[in-house]
Amino acid sequence: MNNKYLAHLLCFVLLIFSVTLPSYADKKNMDESNVASNMEELRDEITANKKLVVTNNMSLTDGEAKVFWPVYDAYQKDLHEINLRLARLIDDYAVAFNKGAIPNEKATQLIDEAIAIEMEEANLKRRYVPKLSAVLPGAKVARYLQIENKIRAIVRYELAESIPLVLAE
Repeated sequence: MNNKYLAHLLCFVLLIFSVTLPSYADKKNMDESNVASNMEELRDEITANKKLVVTNNMSLTDGEAKVFWPVYDAYQKDLHEINLRLARLIDDYAVAFNKGAIPNEKATQLIDEAIAIEMEEANLKRRYVPKLSAVLPGAKVARYLQIENKIRAIVRYELAESIPLVLAE
């Protein structure tokens, strides 16, 4: 994968997580419309840069590109819904974490939701393999999924580094 573009994307990913992971107390003091506007701008920049990373690493022919990008856009739209669900989970965790030790029942709820999100993401990939295979050769489908996995791994790494461990009761 082209390291220049991956590094650029990583900078934007880091920026979005620095905006989306403030403490709960800080969130209460933010102007919600300003935050929403900033988040939309950041999301647009990340989307554009992610597409650039994919473009520079897929080596699509003109014919492949014509049929691939609509499938890519649909996948990204569905992935965005999963990302929103993950953001809600992180927010829920932040609220619980900022109250102190997390009760066992709440911890179990958080675990169940985290696993459900992971399964939803795996099912999304499973649903899109036939769609991607209909427009690209198998090796390019695999390459695209590798690119997505690498980007998601960066996101997961940043989340793991940014989110503190659960405080037990």
